[in-house]
Amino acid sequence: MVIEVVRIGQRLVRDDRVTTHVALVSRAFGAKKIFMTEVNPEIKDTLEKIKNTWGGDFIVEFIDKWKSIIKKKKEKNFTIIHLSMYGENINDVQEQLRQEENLLVVVGAEKVPREIYELADYNVGVGSQPHSEISALAILLDRIQKGEQFEKEFPGAKRKIIPTKKGKNVQVKETRD
Repeated sequence: MVIEVVRIGQRLVRDDRVTTHVALVSRAFGAKKIFMTEVNPEIKDTLEKIKNTWGGDFIVEFIDKWKSIIKKKKEKNFTIIHLSMYGENINDVQEQLRQEENLLVVVGAEKVPREIYELADYNVGVGSQPHSEISALAILLDRIQKGEQFEKEFPGAKRKIIPTKKGKNVQVKETRD
């Protein structure tokens, strides 16, 4: 399964951290790529530092127009999932989503244009109360992958967390300059 994410919009200042966390969750929960509109370029630098330390091949791509990405992905047989509090309940569609081969998950910031609801193959909600788009993305990605994303190895990692009952255990690979 190939998963990519598109982040649409960003509220100035407030959303730098939120957008960064959307990208971090995308990466850690198995997405291959994130497309971002209207974003602070420093976010890409932050994510490159994470990738250099923690490994993997996650791609960050800045885009001007979200609509062209969605249309292009539809042409390449991606299923478009729009995360929305107003969508179908995740419990009702998660089995169908697991059957899809290529997914593009749309994560909005401010008010999402009505057109996204029409372009999406699925409008999916993870609850009936206001909540964070970060948590909604994490829940969606976890549900459709059944936790298997946590077994993934990140090639080129200089650090790796080793699960432990108490304390912290981080494996650090020595690098030679």
